[in-house]
Amino acid sequence: MVATNILSLYHLSSTIQSTPPAPPPVPDHLIHQLSTIRATINHLTSLQPTTPPTNKVPSSSSTPSDLLLYTHIAPIASSCKDHPLLLHQYMNYTPFALCPNDSPLAEDLILRGCHPLPRRRCFSRTISTIPSSLPTNPFATLPENTALLGHYSCKTFSCFASTKSDMGFDMKVEKSRFLAYKSDLDLPIQQLFQLSKSAKSVIRLALDIGGGTGTFAAQMKLQNVTVITTTMNFGAPYNEAVALRGLVPLHVPLQQRLPVFDGVVDLVRCGRAVNRWIPLTAMEFLLFDVDRVLRGGGYFWLDHFFSKRMDLDKVFSPLIGKLGYKKVKWAVANKTDSSGVKHGEVYLTALLQKPLTK
Repeated sequence: MVATNILSLYHLSSTIQSTPPAPPPVPDHLIHQLSTIRATINHLTSLQPTTPPTNKVPSSSSTPSDLLLYTHIAPIASSCKDHPLLLHQYMNYTPFALCPNDSPLAEDLILRGCHPLPRRRCFSRTISTIPSSLPTNPFATLPENTALLGHYSCKTFSCFASTKSDMGFDMKVEKSRFLAYKSDLDLPIQQLFQLSKSAKSVIRLALDIGGGTGTFAAQMKLQNVTVITTTMNFGAPYNEAVALRGLVPLHVPLQQRLPVFDGVVDLVRCGRAVNRWIPLTAMEFLLFDVDRVLRGGGYFWLDHFFSKRMDLDKVFSPLIGKLGYKKVKWAVANKTDSSGVKHGEVYLTALLQKPLTK
């Protein structure tokens, strides 16, 4: 009804003139909005029961109403329509055959908000060689020929390990991470446990956002803490590496709602994937979704977040302050690489504790 009134007002305003010309055509975006509203109304109307509800137990031949709800397919993210070329490439496949080897294309769509991806009637590709069991040591060398790496420049895990040591594939480097204290920006795991113990808090379940190959989860596993890692495959098989280490990867972008129930996690860590390049609206959404999944007394660890110093003071610190968390640790230091010096950037490492009650 609102859409119809808007269209009527548009026509009236265009025809009240001294010499009425031919009315202009209705813009496509108004027609699209009207069609969307009408389709939504029709859909909602179709969900209404045709007969008054009763308290009778359904017979064995009728379908329970709650089961009918589960038959609704999850909707495609609305932003899929904004990238028709990518979507067309992704949907160009042979039904009931092997899916194309197009993992980078799926990443491109997910990062643009087209997530969950449209369902495809093709079969995912898998590797024929699989490990006989999960590793007892999450810092063992990643086994070769256990992942599809054809679309990467490196075709083996050892190649990734030798390319750049900070990518997370060199286990000789990874096994010492999160253990040593080199500057105020560091928070060794043992110090983290000491802080939680002094606060009479416990860390059992954690979520690592943007956790790369899952090294934080691996270190915490050695402390009998379960950590789920969200990670994307930015030019490297991060999800495969996490899984091969006997850990749990979630293929989730930063802008998606965390697939975790409210108030069940003891710790949420945000790695270096969370930084000043994230749009402010998405950053705020992320912070408040972290608050949603954290239990009272739980910890939020912002690890080596970098931004311009002025933005940290005027934008990000007030945004973080909206959570109303207790500052257990707040350390700021200059980002001394070439990019950091050029843009006047700083690192922030913060450990914040959620209040028990609001």
